[in-house]
Amino acid sequence: MDNIPNPKKLKICVTGAAGQIAYSFIPILANGDVFGPDVKLNLSLLDIPPTLNVLESLHMELEDCAFPLLVKLTYHTDPEEAFTDCDVVIFLGGFPRKAGMERKDLLSINAKIFQEQGRALDKFAKKTVKCLVVANPANTNCLILHSNAPNIPKSSFSALSRLDLNRAKAQLANYSGNRISDVKNVIIWGNHSSTMYPDVNHGIIKNQSIRESIKNEEYLNSEFIKKVQNRGAEIISKKKTSSVFSAAHAVKNHLKDWFFGTPSVEYVSMGLVSKGEYGIPEGIVFSFPVVCKSYFEHEVVENLTIDDFSKSKIEITLEELLSEREDAKEFI
Repeated sequence: MDNIPNPKKLKICVTGAAGQIAYSFIPILANGDVFGPDVKLNLSLLDIPPTLNVLESLHMELEDCAFPLLVKLTYHTDPEEAFTDCDVVIFLGGFPRKAGMERKDLLSINAKIFQEQGRALDKFAKKTVKCLVVANPANTNCLILHSNAPNIPKSSFSALSRLDLNRAKAQLANYSGNRISDVKNVIIWGNHSSTMYPDVNHGIIKNQSIRESIKNEEYLNSEFIKKVQNRGAEIISKKKTSSVFSAAHAVKNHLKDWFFGTPSVEYVSMGLVSKGEYGIPEGIVFSFPVVCKSYFEHEVVENLTIDDFSKSKIEITLEELLSEREDAKEFI
């Protein structure tokens, strides 16, 4: 974007474009629901060579949709071609988690992919490129990606925790009998995994604190947390594949807030490269409470009071991320 405010055109690459999340997300993107109705899109689709027929058919379907904002559309199996001069890259591509798989299994498969893509990103994308990692394990894939792209600022990398945030808000709204729009400032701390911590201590429902509104400490400190932490696994157990359109919707939410900014006095959660906030080691990709400003500017909400219960939960998810970093050290 070359730091130009209010860009009129963006080159965007979607990796894993032949996959199911991409199939749900790309029409949302092309319709202007992410970056607005005034930004023209040059869309680059990337996936592996065996998916070439799927990419070709996706290209045909997108042409047939006649999206007015889609001014250029290409598909690729080479990251160099796909990433060249990109403003935004959305990393959906990776080996998918399947029933019975551990996160370590996913990491061993996906680490090399993100190492290679990080190197390609560093060479061929704009130095102002903004990156969102969705493929799991998203936080550590993002760590590998930014570690292999040293010429791109670390603030340009993010990992998706918005799906966890959406799940948390939906659970609280359903339990309390309120609208989801009434639930604000819930925080997702840590890893996008079963260790992440959905924190209600700073959240509100209709301008009342969540704890005062719900008045059920046992639910908020146990059942609610477990429900959000295990929601992805619950979906996999029933449909045998991971979340698709809910993930695509969360990608839209993340990018839209990052691009346009968050509402006043509200914050969301994003996986960001730590600069040491809340004692999280530098370089770890950790989900924090975040305020977004226009055109991909953002900052971590600091100086929030963290009680002992929350500290213990944050420590658990941090330990998992440190363990994943150790497992991935040869790729960093």
